[in-house]
Amino acid sequence: MELGRVARKWRARLDARVKHLGLTQARWIALLQLRRSGPLSQRDLAEQIGVEGPTLVRLLDGLQQGGLIERTATHEDRRVKKIHLTASAYPLIEEITRISDALREELME
Repeated sequence: MELGRVARKWRARLDARVKHLGLTQARWIALLQLRRSGPLSQRDLAEQIGVEGPTLVRLLDGLQQGGLIERTATHEDRRVKKIHLTASAYPLIEEITRISDALREELME
């Protein structure tokens, strides 16, 4: 329970520090997961970040409108969409990572 509490507080502090980037916590978590895992299906991404399918669709709509992701049909099943980061996402992800690393150092001190 303590680890869960610490994780929630860490995410809340990081969320406050990246707020100026115009991303919700769910959006920056999705971007970081895609960078970590590479292209994922919508179902796999929803599972990995712990949200329901309809919630993920709205989240992805916002990221796509911002030019940060693309959704492409797979060759095996055209109903399945793979989520890919765009080139525009990487500078934003690097900024989130920089802020996250600084927060981690601060908290560990």
